Amino acid sequence: MIKTLLNGAQGKMGAAIAQIIEANPDYNMQITARRDDGLRQGGEDFDLVIDFSRPSGAQDAFEIALERKAAFLTGTTGLPADFTTRLKEERAIPVFYSPNVSIGMHLFTKLAREANKLFAVYTKTLHESHHAQKKDAPSGTAKSLAAALSFPQEQITYERAGTDPGTHAIKFTSQYKDEEISLSHRALDRALFAYSAIIIARWLVRQKPGFYDMDAFAGGSAGGQK
Repeated sequence: MIKTLLNGAQGKMGAAIAQIIEANPDYNMQITARRDDGLRQGGEDFDLVIDFSRPSGAQDAFEIALERKAAFLTGTTGLPADFTTRLKEERAIPVFYSPNVSIGMHLFTKLAREANKLFAVYTKTLHESHHAQKKDAPSGTAKSLAAALSFPQEQITYERAGTDPGTHAIKFTSQYKDEEISLSHRALDRALFAYSAIIIARWLVRQKPGFYDMDAFAGGSAGGQK
């Protein structure tokens, strides 16, 4: 049984993860502690910390994981650069970080990289949209896509409205403006991210101490050293 502390348990992602774990006993996971805004419910018995909260909450949850020597998974966006550097340098516990835990988005990013090579002389645009409650803008995923495409972050366009779980669109326009190629990834349900996080978490607890990201997960890396 993978005993889990869920940080950000009252958030939308935390609630979705909890619902899936509780509805699927075959996942062999149990939420033994919950934490929100510094308040913890439950005991000290956990092997894994899953965090979907705020940057400050993620940093607190990481310290808890270190103290407990538990695996740590975070999908919290907007993390400070010095903290992400610390995560990448961690060698005492298994650590996973990605601003988007969707396996489909990971493959979409690879597709976008290839398209960027094929349409290198075309003009690019990158647009993302999310629900009105999402605080960071542009999204962490959009920033990661921009990095993959060597696209300036300040040129990312975005909108916050409605209930959209997340849409990211890339357009390549020819220099003569006579054709346009569009690639997009649209999350249809927040459960997509919750299921992906659980799949990755179950994999993470079996890994050696070190840092892991979506490339390591998709490649089945077990070394933990980046």
